[in-house]
Amino acid sequence: MREKYLSCSRRVLLGAGGALALLAGLRPMRALAQGTGEKLRIGVIGSGNIGGTIGRLWVKAGHPVLFSSRHPERLKDMVAELGALARYGTVSEAIAFGDALLVAIPFGALPQIGHDHAAELKGKIVLDAGNASPARDGASIAAEVERDGIGVTSQKYLAGTRLVRAFNTLSYAIFAREANRPDPKLAIPIAGDDSEAVSVAAQLVRDAGFDPVVVGKLADARRFQRGEPGYGQAVSAAELRQKLSLAP
Repeated sequence: MREKYLSCSRRVLLGAGGALALLAGLRPMRALAQGTGEKLRIGVIGSGNIGGTIGRLWVKAGHPVLFSSRHPERLKDMVAELGALARYGTVSEAIAFGDALLVAIPFGALPQIGHDHAAELKGKIVLDAGNASPARDGASIAAEVERDGIGVTSQKYLAGTRLVRAFNTLSYAIFAREANRPDPKLAIPIAGDDSEAVSVAAQLVRDAGFDPVVVGKLADARRFQRGEPGYGQAVSAAELRQKLSLAP
């Protein structure tokens, strides 16, 4: 009887320990989502124009950022300029480092990234900034985006991630110029199926110096993909909501 009791107690303690570990892992994200100033470690996959620009803004906001690319050694000078909060490495290192990730790569490379890093990406909050261009990414994947919508297509190739579409509607030059401008801030449309991931993404948009506008679920990300009404709109949040017929 005593052995049975001890076994049961052991299971309860293990279960409680697992729950506490889960809560500890979620706490930084919840804190950030609630705007308490908690900083997240961010991994940037693709540190070119968009990834480099948004990553720089996060470093300036106090977030530790690991920039990655196919040739990480080329990021050395940028990272040195940004200081102690910035570092560089491989894609795998960026995924392991980040509590949240920004993927800013040619859309045609998304299937390979998702395939090569499927296990590492599982459960990660991922902000996806890609756009599909037939000339660059291929007619097949561009047609898939037109048929199914870019949010649904991105989730297909980044299966298992907590995906949010963000930072895909404007050029890096506009992001660099308009970040942290006086109110009203520049609006950034976002969309995702995971409510906590959307909250974290919204706060990261604010930390980069912009105003997030939640458009809806991943299926609704179609509304701000290339060629759609929400794309290319360098406007305030109020103006963007009006253009997309969203509630104020």
